[in-house]
Amino acid sequence: MFDFKEISTATMVLFAVIDIIGSIPIIIQLRQKVGHLHSGRASIVSLLIMVAFLYVGEEILGIIGIDINSFAIAGSFILFFLSLELILGIRLYRDEMPTSASIVPLAFPLVAGAGTMTSLISLRAEYEVQNIIVAICVNVLVVYAVLKTTKQIEKILGQTGIAVIRKVFGIILLAIAVKLFRTNIGVM
Repeated sequence: MFDFKEISTATMVLFAVIDIIGSIPIIIQLRQKVGHLHSGRASIVSLLIMVAFLYVGEEILGIIGIDINSFAIAGSFILFFLSLELILGIRLYRDEMPTSASIVPLAFPLVAGAGTMTSLISLRAEYEVQNIIVAICVNVLVVYAVLKTTKQIEKILGQTGIAVIRKVFGIILLAIAVKLFRTNIGVM
């Protein structure tokens, strides 16, 4: 059964973690460095990666011997640190700039990176799979739109607008991290 509240919360979590708006400077830099970006391919590949991990991620954890609640708590810490990056404007983890703009830097790790994977497993601990899939699809559509219109978005929002959006989603992500931690710590 589809639940609008679960869909909207999962969508917000993934939007904040993927941080496609905050990635606009990286996307612009990639576009300047290598030319044309394959927005459609990158979006489809990131969708496939996220849906596949949503289904097999828990089995992988089972093979390793980690329960979903422990992984969700670990995920809440990652979400916490990601929110600090957004709110404080700092980078706790840095990737080297790729030399080509193939699917690898766009679909993975820019869109479907470690934070996204952790968030998917954490969300699965609380929400129905079909609601998370809808949230993934909504986010992939947003990613596609942003990749296609990066230049126009940069002109409209400006540096200040992008900074404000990052801070707002950072605070939302921080609150979700605290809720996720509190919910799963009581189960253990």
